[in-house]
Amino acid sequence: MAKLKVYNMQAEEVGSISLNEDIFEVEYNEPVIHQAIVAANANARQGTKSTLTRSEVRGHAKKPYAQKHTGNARQGSTKGPHYRGGGVVFAPKPRDFSKKVNKQVKFLAFTSALSQKLRQKEITVVDEIKPENNKTKDMANFLKAFGFEKKSIIVVAENNPDLIKSSANIPNLSVSTVELLNVEEIVSNKNLIFSKEAIIKLEEARA
Repeated sequence: MAKLKVYNMQAEEVGSISLNEDIFEVEYNEPVIHQAIVAANANARQGTKSTLTRSEVRGHAKKPYAQKHTGNARQGSTKGPHYRGGGVVFAPKPRDFSKKVNKQVKFLAFTSALSQKLRQKEITVVDEIKPENNKTKDMANFLKAFGFEKKSIIVVAENNPDLIKSSANIPNLSVSTVELLNVEEIVSNKNLIFSKEAIIKLEEARA
């Protein structure tokens, strides 16, 4: 069973925590992670765009002028795509982009991504993430203490408006809860910063 050191917001070690091997010691499975991220992005698409084809635009199919002797190219209708107000070629229509991924695959992708982050030593556990004055400066000092410069995400057990507000103006820093954390956020962030309570809640939820 893996263990991680637990720090305070000043990057001082204050203890350790044991990690559930079913969540943090899973073999890396890149195809499954890719499948989960592609499905999540596809499911986020609205698929509502719609334009009119030449058969749907307002107007009529009357021949605009004689076939011959006008000096112009022959035309059969003013509803063609080359006319102003004409129809669109291969017009996009509403469609469903959603992809189905079963629960077992989602769970495997989630735990595989977390386990890989642990192997890369990119998971940090903080005893309690609570800015003293709920100011941006507090969070900037917190990141500086750990030396986090690249894209990072803070994961807490419950929604914390003060923490979100104090982190909002810091580039490359986002805040999430255990329930909302997804595979794409795990993969796309260099540093995963968990509160101790969030780790416990995560393991209880996935048990």
